[in-house]
This record gives sequence, structure tokens and C-alpha cells, in this order.
Amino acid sequence: MEQENRVRMERIAADPQSGLSAEQVKRRFAQGENNYKVESSTLSVSEIVRSNVCTYFNLVFAVIAVLLAIVGAWSDMLFLPIIVANTCIGIIQEVHSKKVLDKLSILNAPHAVVIRDGKRQEIPADQLVLDDIVEFSAGSQIPADAKVVSGELQVNESLITGESDEIEKREGDSLLSGSFVVSGKACARLEKVGKDSYISKLTLQATKSKKGEQSEMIRSLNYLIMVMGIIIIPIGIALFVQSFIYNEGTFHDSITGMVAAIIGMIPEGLYLLTSVALAVSSVRLAQKKVLIHDMKCIETLARVNVLCVDKTGTITEPGMHVYDFSVLDGADQLEISQLLADFVAAQEKDNATMEALKAHFSNGSGMRAREVYSFSSETKYSGAVMNDGKSYVIGAPEFVLRGQFAQYQEQIATYSSKGYRVLVFAQYEGTLDRKPLTEPVLPLCFVMLANPIRKGAKETFTYFAENDVDIKVISGDNPLTVSVIAAEAGIVGAERFVDASTLKEKEDYYRAVEEYTVFGRVTPSQKRMLVQALKEHKKTVAMTGDGVNDVLALKDADCSVAMASGSEAASNVAQLVLLDSDFSRMPSVVAEGRRVVNNIERTAALYIVKNIFSMLLAIFSVILMLDYPLEPSQVSLISMFTIGIPSFVLALEPNKELIRGHFLTNVLVRALPAGLTDFIVVSGLVIFCREFQVDLDCLSTSCTILVAIVGFMILHRIARPMNTGHIVMLVGVIAGWILCMLFGRSFFGITEISKQCEMLMVIFAIITEPVLRYLSLIVEWISARCRMIHARFSRA
Repeated sequence: MEQENRVRMERIAADPQSGLSAEQVKRRFAQGENNYKVESSTLSVSEIVRSNVCTYFNLVFAVIAVLLAIVGAWSDMLFLPIIVANTCIGIIQEVHSKKVLDKLSILNAPHAVVIRDGKRQEIPADQLVLDDIVEFSAGSQIPADAKVVSGELQVNESLITGESDEIEKREGDSLLSGSFVVSGKACARLEKVGKDSYISKLTLQATKSKKGEQSEMIRSLNYLIMVMGIIIIPIGIALFVQSFIYNEGTFHDSITGMVAAIIGMIPEGLYLLTSVALAVSSVRLAQKKVLIHDMKCIETLARVNVLCVDKTGTITEPGMHVYDFSVLDGADQLEISQLLADFVAAQEKDNATMEALKAHFSNGSGMRAREVYSFSSETKYSGAVMNDGKSYVIGAPEFVLRGQFAQYQEQIATYSSKGYRVLVFAQYEGTLDRKPLTEPVLPLCFVMLANPIRKGAKETFTYFAENDVDIKVISGDNPLTVSVIAAEAGIVGAERFVDASTLKEKEDYYRAVEEYTVFGRVTPSQKRMLVQALKEHKKTVAMTGDGVNDVLALKDADCSVAMASGSEAASNVAQLVLLDSDFSRMPSVVAEGRRVVNNIERTAALYIVKNIFSMLLAIFSVILMLDYPLEPSQVSLISMFTIGIPSFVLALEPNKELIRGHFLTNVLVRALPAGLTDFIVVSGLVIFCREFQVDLDCLSTSCTILVAIVGFMILHRIARPMNTGHIVMLVGVIAGWILCMLFGRSFFGITEISKQCEMLMVIFAIITEPVLRYLSLIVEWISARCRMIHARFSRA
């Protein structure tokens, strides 16, 4: 119904001098034709809480907790604090990111000067309505799509189109929301407001599916949980039925035995470890002014092998900078420099070019100007009549030199080929009158300007080159100019460039991403196509950007990085935001990702050992109709000292090694030998104790000791090289385990063991080392053979 009202609404061509009346504005507000801000793409707090609490992972442990509560096994609920902590960390991190992002949105909310009832007034942009007459001048941001009704403007649409050129807008021309006025003054009528505006439509499109693909590590963990989540249901039921019905055990013992097996098969601590490690990384990066919207992107960025960057705002600073000037016809350099300084001192600082000229040419002779003519989009020059009576102008060579342009064309082309924007400063032989020049000029010098290379950009690109990350420069500017600037920034292969307007078919993009490093004259949709083409080549792609023109590509990239100084839409859709817009922060983000992935990959093996062992032992118990030999509290004791505490110590260590191989494969290669060793020695101990009719409580304690011994052995392997810190950690956890065994017996279900059981336990403890050693060799050999076969098929 609302949409129908909006379609039928009568448009008003209000007079630019008077604008809309209060009644007309009120009517438009009533019909929803105001420039309201599109709804935030961030989740609400309640949605964040619900998404973290209502998971299958939490449901399983909630059912387990209820069952343990029914039988009064309160001491077996040691896993609950881990589950609660894991959930809380996820909620806190997401709420923190939401608050920072919402605050960023408020700070970026623009204001506008509107004309209503013949009066000028400044109001928030969301209070504007359709057909409002808005006055724009240098520095104004266009808050909604509009059409110029009087005056002229120079507009920078780089955030929208990616092109840094200043575009002239005259009466009847359209203005896109999100662009900025560089110079001039004009009144415009709002044509599209609210969600109908260009920038809002693009933002809504970009944020439809806010969450991107999951990283390999998280995907692997979710896969493990899914597999274990499926397996535990039939195994848990089978264990309970076998213990309670066939073995005629008590309801209490049947429940605790089933729970011990299920807890052992779920790597609940691994999720907490991953959450903590990523949260710590988020805090570290926040201290470096890097905002993480999605913690998973830390890992993704560490795995990236192609980084797509824009020129303006990423390689270069947003503002202009004078690089050089060259005097002509034997003129005195100092004299011309002072004259130019006097000239620019008289001008208004109404655009980026004049700001750069004023900053560079500051030492004048003190000569004043009689008349000053600011830059005009019609004449393409700034002019002044100085006290010496002579007229001077500065502007684009084509418009200042005119008929004399051919004489200097080759020299100008040389400067342009180096990535410079060229201006000519000249003495005008006619009379300045705010109209295009008609008389000859005497050229005095050429001034070369460009966006300066960002500090640290060269070192940053060198870092990525050394770490086998290819750089692709994707820009809306001239490809030759971008190529020159990319080469200056130290980007490898910058000489290989292409004009994206020549890319027509889908195949052209696939071929181009392999052949070229620099892409110029790229439209927003083409940026997206290039990212998709790279992903088709099985590349892990990161995209950096700061404008609305980057949003679609940011959305499709594996990892998206935005500059906070750019558009709000880009900051909204990106997974990672550089709050100080400092591209040199990127290596530190990559280093954090490597630390997290390498350390979690190393410590995850500790958790998977328990999962493999528990699953095999549960299946073994069901097949042989035996009661599960461990209790939940004993599993928690073993996990605490052989997995939990050591994993947190190892996960937070520095680690800058390159990430190699696949997460799950690397973890299984490390974990499988220890998991099999655990199963072999414990199942062997169970069989022998059954034959010798050893008491079940003695068997349970013996199994606890045996599993702990294997756990400390695998911990020693994973913690290598054994530096002082690792030795202290290993001694500490062994001592802690022994103390709990001695002084927490009743709590952890530890009992005295018979001499017969003790001797059997010692025998199996002795054989653990050779079993683990030979199984490790076998698994590593199989893994190496599989890699060779895979490589052979890949080459084929």
C-alpha cells in the first residue's frame, strides 16, 4: 500500500528560491518520502544472543546436563563452565563490534542546507524529503540522488565510480548520493530519497547476506561437530541400552557412562580455545585501530594468496600533493616559485588542488592581488590580477594553452606518463572576465601533482610479495596512470596493465586476471567480475576498498577490508575495517591470523586425540557388551591437564610461519597416532582386567592414569621445540594432575587400585611409547603418499 502511494504521489517542481512549503514537507513525511536511513545491517542484541545460545552444540550439552541432574551426578558437570564461557565470548565479541559500527555510522551522518518557505536552514540528512531544494557548495556531501536546477558544481564521484577526476555538473545534470562537491555552488532538487537512492540500494544489495563464507578452520571445526553430533546419538543410545538393560547396571551408572563417552567425543574445549584465540586477536588488532566485524576473517586473511587493492585511498592518500614544477623558456625558478606562491595565496582553498598548491608554494614575495577569479568549471582555470598589473592563470594545459598546446604536448605527455596531473601557470595577455580565455598566454611553468603514495605502502607490498601474495590493482582511473603509481609503490608486475573497458565477455575476465596486474577504467560491476574470476581460479581473494564502488566486490571477496575514511556502505559490508585508514596495518593482521591458525592447528590435535579415542572405545564397549570404563569427571580431569591448560598456553604464543596444507588434514595426521595409541592400550587393559576379574573402580582409575600418560606424551611432541616456557608448562600440568589425583580423589572418582591391576597398568604404560612412535611413522608415511598422489593428479 505504501509503495502504491509513493508511485501515485504528485511531484513538485519548487522554485529554487523558495523551496517546498512546510505543508508539502509534512505531507511527504506522512507518505514515507523522506530521506530516512536504511536499516542497519548489524544484528540486534537479542538476535546476537539467540544465534549464539540456540545452537546444536549447546542443545547436546543441555540434554546431557539435564540427564546428569536427574541422577544427581553434579560433580560430572565440569564441562558446563566451558560451554557457558564459549557462548558468552561469542556474544560479547559480536555486541562489541555492533556498538563500534553503530557509533561509526552516527559519526558519519551528514547534514544538508535546505531551502524551505524561502529560508535557508541546516538539517540532518534524514530530515530531507522528495523534491526538497538543497544548496550544495565545496565540501558538501550529496545525501540523496538529485538534479541540478541552478548553478554549477565540480563533483568528486570516486567513492561511487572509483574515478578520482572532478566531474562538472550543470543545470539538468544528475548528482549521485555519496559523492562530494569539490568546488562551485548550486541548488539541486532531490529526485530519489531513502531506500530509493543509489547508495541505499547498493548498500541493501550488498548486505542481504551479511555473513560470508566460513574460513577453512571454522568450516573444519563445524564439520567435526556435525560428524560427532551424528555419531553420538546412536552410540549414546547403544551404550545406555547395553549398560542399563543387558548388563543390568543402575540408572545412575548407565547415564554417567554414556555421558563420559559423549563428552569425550565432542571437542567442546576446542571451540572455546578458538573463540578465545580469535577474541584475543581482535583485542590486539583493536589496539592497532583495526575493527573486526567477523572474527573468522582473521584466519581467512592469513590464507589469502591474492590481494585486490584500489589506487585512491589504498595505495595513495586521498589528498593531492605537488611533486615537482618545471619552469619554461629559461625563466628564473626562484622568481617563478615566488610569483606562483603570491598567486595561490590570494586564492580560496576551495578544492584539493588549490590546497596542495598552497601547501607547496608558501614562500612568496609578498605581492598582493587586485582581483581574484576562483576556479570555474566552465573556464577550467583560476586567475588573478596582481599588483604589478599583470594577469596570471593556472589550469589544465588544454584550456589555458589552447592553440599553443601542440607546442608543449610531448612534454606534457611525458609528465602524464609518470602518473602526474599537469597544470600550467601562465601570464595572460588579455583581460580576465570570468569567461574562457581568448588571448595568447605566456607559459611560465608546469606543475606536477598526484595523490601521494601512502606511508608504509611500499613496505607493505614488499611484505606481501615475500609471502607469495599476488597484488591486483583495480581502479577506475586511467590504466597507464595507475600502472605508474603501482610501480612507484613497489607492486610486482605493475607494468602489466589493461583497460577494463576492453573486457567484454566472461572469458576475457578469466584470462585477464592471469595476465595482468593493473586494471584501469573499472566499473563497480567489473570489480565484482574480476573478484569472481580470481575465485574461479581457486584463489583465496582479499579485497580492500573505501568507496561505494567497491561494495559489491567487497561482498564477494573471501575477505573484505574497508578504510573507515571512505563510505559508510563499504565499512558496513566489510569484515575488517582499518579505523585510521592505514593500509600498513595489513601485515599485522596477517601475522595475527597466522598466529591463530598455526597455533590452533597445533593444539587442536590434543582435542581430536580425545575424540578419536572416546569414539573407538565407545564402539569397542558396545561390541563387546562392556561398561564404558571412564566417568565424566575423570574425562574432565584428563582433559584439563593434557588438553585444556596446555592448549591455551600454546595457542597464544607468537607464530609467524606460513600456513601450509589443510587444517583438518594436518590436525588428523598429528592426532590419529595418539588416539589409536590411547585406544589400543586402554582396550588392551580392559580386556586383561576383565579376564583377571579386576574390580571396575580399579579399572576406571587405571584407565585414567594410562590415558593421562599418553596425553602427556603427545603434549611433549606437539610442544617441541622444548624451550624454557614449554618445559615449565609440561612440568606444571603434570604436577597439577598428580595433586588432583592425590587430593581430589572423591571428586574425580579416583580409587585405590589392586596390585594385580597396577602391574597390568605398568605393562601397558611401557608399551605406549613404541606404539605411539611406530603409529606416527605409519600415519606420516601414508600422509606423504597421499600428498604425492594428489599432486600427480593435480598436474595431470
